[in-house]
Amino acid sequence: MSDRREAEVRRLLEAPPHPRVPEDLLPRAIARGGRRLRHARAVRRTGWLLLTAAAVAFGVWASAAEPWAPPPSGTTPVVEGF
Repeated sequence: MSDRREAEVRRLLEAPPHPRVPEDLLPRAIARGGRRLRHARAVRRTGWLLLTAAAVAFGVWASAAEPWAPPPSGTTPVVEGF
C-alpha cells in the first residue's frame, strides 16, 4: 500500500508543470464580473419597473371598470303597486 502511494507521489512530482496563467487574467475577470453585475442589476430594475407599471395599470382599469360590481340586468324589474 505504501509503495502505491509513493509511486503516485513520484508520478505527480515528475509530471510537467502546469501552464502559466495569463498576466491579464485578473483585470479581465474583474471587468467581466462588473459587466455581469451591471447587466443583472439592469434586468432586475427593468423587471421591477414592469411589475410596478402592470400593477398601476391594473389598478386604473379596476377602478374604471369596477369588475366586482354585478352586471346590469338585461330586463327591467316588474313594477308592482300601480
